[in-house]
Amino acid sequence: MTSPTRLIFPRKSLASCVRAYVVRSTFETPLSERKDRYNHYPATPHCSITFYIDGEVEVADPPEVMQEQFRAVFCGPQTRPITTYNPGPVRMLMVIFYPQVLHALSGVDISAWVDRWAPAGQVLGDDWEALSQALLAPNADETRLALLEDFLQPRWQAVRPGGAVGIGAMAGDWVRHLAAQAADTALGRGVRNIERRIKTRAGQPLRKLLRLQRAEHSFFNARDEYMAGTAVWSDIAARGGYSDQAHLCREAREITGHSPLQLVRLLASSDESYWIYRVWT
Repeated sequence: MTSPTRLIFPRKSLASCVRAYVVRSTFETPLSERKDRYNHYPATPHCSITFYIDGEVEVADPPEVMQEQFRAVFCGPQTRPITTYNPGPVRMLMVIFYPQVLHALSGVDISAWVDRWAPAGQVLGDDWEALSQALLAPNADETRLALLEDFLQPRWQAVRPGGAVGIGAMAGDWVRHLAAQAADTALGRGVRNIERRIKTRAGQPLRKLLRLQRAEHSFFNARDEYMAGTAVWSDIAARGGYSDQAHLCREAREITGHSPLQLVRLLASSDESYWIYRVWT
């Protein structure tokens, strides 16, 4: 069966702006099993805008989250895993941004949007609301992506700093780049000022971003070694800079809701509700 999900990287000129696009449609092959219509997302330092072109989405966990239906949803960095549910088929486009990019493009204080979401136009302004309406109109995925990139490119060229992050960058690259940018200013080079700038641009302190960087690298290593039958969890923890295997397990549960072993087994399974993990790895 053809996968209903595609991971697409941006054009080269936007590689330091957009980490990736995720296009998903379950209209062509509807998911008949209720369990397959859940969507499990890990904690993430990135911001995203998700355009629900067709279909509906509900937040299943955490249960206290408001359930308003937005068709173009801005989502700030998330410090906990989230589970959503689609009552029926859904067609969506998710745009995953480096958080400092949306700060540069819109002036939004990203720290105010940690573990929050709202209509994209409400957060980012009228230009983004007009973009949302254009992307939600009936069109081919390729047309939507072209409209989106034509919108982003001149705006990003106008505000982008030097030393851009390359395409396919791992989390550690952009975190180091962000820290260097925050320190490279004539005003306020003190530690507190640098930390304040990092939090405004990325939403979270540098130490938390580095934790997520470490976890991402360790999860990729665990996946590869588990698939090869060579995974030694204590070695993976040590290479990742964890104090021990239990430390790795605690951090994995905070980010994904699962132990490392449970996570790689889910990636190796056919559980459709973990599609975001599978397409990302």
